[in-house]
Amino acid sequence: MRPVLTAFATSPDRGRGLARDFRVRWALEEIGQPYEVRLLTFAELKQPAHRTLNPFGQIPTWQDGRCALFESGAIVLHIAERHPGLMPDDKVGRARTMAWMFAAVDTVEPPIWEWDLARMVEGGKPWHAERLPMLEHRIHTRLAELAAWLDQRDWLESEFSAGDLMMVAVLRRLHASGLLDEHPSVAAFIARGEARPAFCRAFAAQKAVFDGKAANDDERAAT
Repeated sequence: MRPVLTAFATSPDRGRGLARDFRVRWALEEIGQPYEVRLLTFAELKQPAHRTLNPFGQIPTWQDGRCALFESGAIVLHIAERHPGLMPDDKVGRARTMAWMFAAVDTVEPPIWEWDLARMVEGGKPWHAERLPMLEHRIHTRLAELAAWLDQRDWLESEFSAGDLMMVAVLRRLHASGLLDEHPSVAAFIARGEARPAFCRAFAAQKAVFDGKAANDDERAAT
């Protein structure tokens, strides 16, 4: 029985691969694991049936036999630990990979997400003009620190791992923001991740969901 991943039936990222289920899709493509996707509406996410899988009513969730998980980082770590390709064989390398996974979601993602949320929902607030530069400064600080580490490196450690996957997935939210212009080594790092065949397959799979929804909407509008 194939593992089952939940994802948005109508993703707010409009097929750009920014929803957190994309991280799991990418990990599965890297290891060559076939999987099923259960698409849920926003209303279905809040129903008791889904909350038994994720008490917060969010995506993604992951079911593989008796194992049910939520939180994209936990799911990717679970996959990486059980399949070759995303985790080094040695104990130190595995520990370093996990450290980078935590850094992606705990250190780098929070200021990016706070900045993106501020742009989306706080534009009309009186404090917005002062708050946005402060948030951008926090992002630049993190990007500069990451750029210093990436100097003369293709990946965060010696080889591509789940740490790179999670970090690239987090940083992609900055596309078209202009914030990456001052950090070319970080932009190049993202580009290397996006050039991986597994990334391209995962991106195409997620975009197909949005394209299919858009096509159905157009068909209904025409009738």
